[in-house]
Amino acid sequence: MNNVLGIDIAKESFVVVLVVGETRQQAEFPNAPAGYERLDRWLKKRQVKTVHACLEATGRYGDELAWWLHEAGHTVSVLNPARLKAYAQSRLSRTKTDGVDAGLLADFCLTQQPEAWTPPDPAWRELQAMVRQLDALQATRQQELNRLGANPPSAVVRATIDAHVAFLEAQIKALKAQIRSHIDQHPDLKVQHDLLTSIPGIGDTTADLILAEVRDLRAFDDAGQVVAYAGLNPRQRQSGKSVHGHSPLSKCGNARLRKALYMPALVAQRFNPCIQAFCQRLAANGKSKMVVVGAAMRKLLVLAYGVVKSGRPFDPARFAPPHP
Repeated sequence: MNNVLGIDIAKESFVVVLVVGETRQQAEFPNAPAGYERLDRWLKKRQVKTVHACLEATGRYGDELAWWLHEAGHTVSVLNPARLKAYAQSRLSRTKTDGVDAGLLADFCLTQQPEAWTPPDPAWRELQAMVRQLDALQATRQQELNRLGANPPSAVVRATIDAHVAFLEAQIKALKAQIRSHIDQHPDLKVQHDLLTSIPGIGDTTADLILAEVRDLRAFDDAGQVVAYAGLNPRQRQSGKSVHGHSPLSKCGNARLRKALYMPALVAQRFNPCIQAFCQRLAANGKSKMVVVGAAMRKLLVLAYGVVKSGRPFDPARFAPPHP
């Protein structure tokens, strides 16, 4: 039986549950390089050379530990939190503590044998960090503009906000240039970026974000997997003959990606011939405005997958629906 290590990640620390045969041991370590070294010594003290470690995809808090474990020769699985939540519900788990969550991850690893995680290309990792920082800067600038729009009575406050906005705009401009340079310097990113921007409705900013959040569209087996990754697949609500609810988006996926596709989908409804015709048919069939927008977002992501997977720029004739 494989040794498994369930890891519950927090900002300052992480809790592990080690399962070796019938024995279970729990420990807590700082979420920092010194803590990783302490974990290594803890495992060696128990004569454990390798483990199959499972942790949730919690963003930056778990990234460094996952990298360290992989480099140390361990098998690592990084799980979608929704997947673990469903597993916990299936076990009727009602208690939630760091130790319980780590034990749940260990049990999941033992019973489900999740796929191994592989570290992303450093170029992609750098792109993701820059794109997310750009989004944070733009959100902060909008907050400051909203404060300025409220017309604060103090001239000092207005001047402070003006200065902060000017600083943020300079940072945003510089970071956008660095993102462009980074993509241009890495041929694979450059090729994918150019393919994405060949689609009407997807500009540089959206292409950057798709590349940053999806990691590699070519790794998916089909378009349905990409749609599910973004949480743009419909969630069915039907039970017997009495319950026939509408089918909203599942939203069990990458929220940043969904957010990034909203405005491009609106643009694509006007200027992308494939999506325009698609949305007109949905509207003619009585679909609501938001259902049509959600479908346009989904269609736009399918087109993105199609051009990157095939390595061919967008061609309306190739992606047009068949004539009835």
